[in-house]
Amino acid sequence: MIDLARLRALHAVALYGSVGSAAEALGYTPSAISQQLAKLERETRTTLLEKRGRGVVLTDAAQELAATASKVLELVESAELKLEEQRGQAIGELVIAAFPTAARGLLPAALPHLINEHPALDVRVIELDPFDAVAAVQRGEVHVAVVHDWHNTPLTLTEELSRVKLGTDPADVLVPAAHRLAGKESVRATDLVGERWICQPPGTICHDWLVRTMSKAGVEPIVAYSVAEYQTQIAMLNRGIGIGMIPRLGRGPLPDGVTALPLQPAPSRRLYAVWRTATARRPAVAVALAALKTAWRDRDTA
Repeated sequence: MIDLARLRALHAVALYGSVGSAAEALGYTPSAISQQLAKLERETRTTLLEKRGRGVVLTDAAQELAATASKVLELVESAELKLEEQRGQAIGELVIAAFPTAARGLLPAALPHLINEHPALDVRVIELDPFDAVAAVQRGEVHVAVVHDWHNTPLTLTEELSRVKLGTDPADVLVPAAHRLAGKESVRATDLVGERWICQPPGTICHDWLVRTMSKAGVEPIVAYSVAEYQTQIAMLNRGIGIGMIPRLGRGPLPDGVTALPLQPAPSRRLYAVWRTATARRPAVAVALAALKTAWRDRDTA
């Protein structure tokens, strides 16, 4: 009999395109995934991987087995869902994805409730950007995702997905303390002409939002520093490098060398929890949504 965990490993490699990416998605090391695939090869007496360049790719036989694995995993999930509904308790694996600042600013308040109040839950966390998180929910690899969008850069969901708004997260312009604008009460886009921005890489929601916001005001932003992590951006700002636009969630206290300035009109991003509609009846999904709502409410009140 083929081991389910090994099928899951093969399925992940087929989805993500490499052993390393599959390992990151499943929360294992690349070595562990490779071992699972090697055991699966022995079980099936079939070559599943072949070398190509510096990496490996799935053989045709492996692709066919991965397609079968996808159907098997769907059936297993359906069975787990029915059992959990019958018991009326939050049990089994619960995978939550969140973008970095939500993972830092929201999940630490939500996770203790899930872990302590629902000991039968196996809670897992994956840090993913919104686009990747939505795709992972769509594929069934993540049960609940915390995502965000901006009013001028909406995040589109398919009919198979549901979402609930958690709240609104304001963003400020951050500049070095010695910057020419540091003493102002607020700034407008036109005040930022010629500035060298620190921003997330192209293709991310935050990068698209910055370009659209500034372009709408007739200003073409100069993105000189492409940096994914907000904390790295703040470290650069603290050294007098560039300017940034950083939301408040998960930002933490700013160092003395960085000043926050409100932008007019005031920008903010919208936070949502997203899940597959088919799993809405699952108690684990329900308690996860409740924990996220409570964590946001308590944070907002504080």
